[in-house]
Amino acid sequence: MSQLSSEPNADAALPSSTLAASPGTIPATGLTPSLAADLRTVLGQLTRRLREQSNSGDFTHSQSAVLVQLERDGPTTMSALARTQGMRPQSMSTIVSALLEAGIVAGAPDANDRRKTLLSLTNFARNQIAAGRLAKEDWLLRAISTTLSPDEQEHLVTSIPVLRRLAQSL
Repeated sequence: MSQLSSEPNADAALPSSTLAASPGTIPATGLTPSLAADLRTVLGQLTRRLREQSNSGDFTHSQSAVLVQLERDGPTTMSALARTQGMRPQSMSTIVSALLEAGIVAGAPDANDRRKTLLSLTNFARNQIAAGRLAKEDWLLRAISTTLSPDEQEHLVTSIPVLRRLAQSL
């Protein structure tokens, strides 16, 4: 068993040269076993802070997932939404009904198959999503510029491609 510091997230603030010398390191890389836990914790904290910055309404996790999918992929059917989200059509119907009632999602007949309804975001929803993103980006830019030194800001810039690759990994 590796020996880890009793201080929570102690390795998060240490330079990589210190991590390489820490007990319990992975020999070839110098990474401590707590790296994944520390990264998950920090990203979770950042995600929560970003959520606090926008007035995105009181959407459930499932409703938010539907909105993100409709924004990313465009109009789709209830069945396709359910399949993509890994749920039963009846459960998706409950989620979509609430979004339709709130004026966030609209339904229109499918031009290719009039029996189907294509669901899409309303203009109101698109405007709300855009405003929420701008609020998050504004907060994040202010936090970066007031909290991080110029060197730390440069490290952040160079870490974006690495984090993107990590996010896109299998």
